[in-house]
Amino acid sequence: MDAMDIKFSKGEKELLVQKIKLFFSDRLDQQIGGFDAEFLLEFFSTEIGVYFYNRGLYDAQAILSNRMDEIHDAIYKLERPTAFVR
Repeated sequence: MDAMDIKFSKGEKELLVQKIKLFFSDRLDQQIGGFDAEFLLEFFSTEIGVYFYNRGLYDAQAILSNRMDEIHDAIYKLERPTAFVR
């Protein structure tokens, strides 16, 4: 699956549309319809979502790298001295 082929379920989409409508109402004192909210959701999903997606990947990669460093250090501490030099 391509990263940007993510599809929301019907329930998820309905919830997101309601959140967009509520945001416009509460924060911008504007009323928008479901069609406009779906349009905005689609726009942000395709045009802006990739930035959030990539940020999530970068954050996950950093966590994995840190964990791998911790594992490397833990294994190194288990080593016993020998006559061989690494």
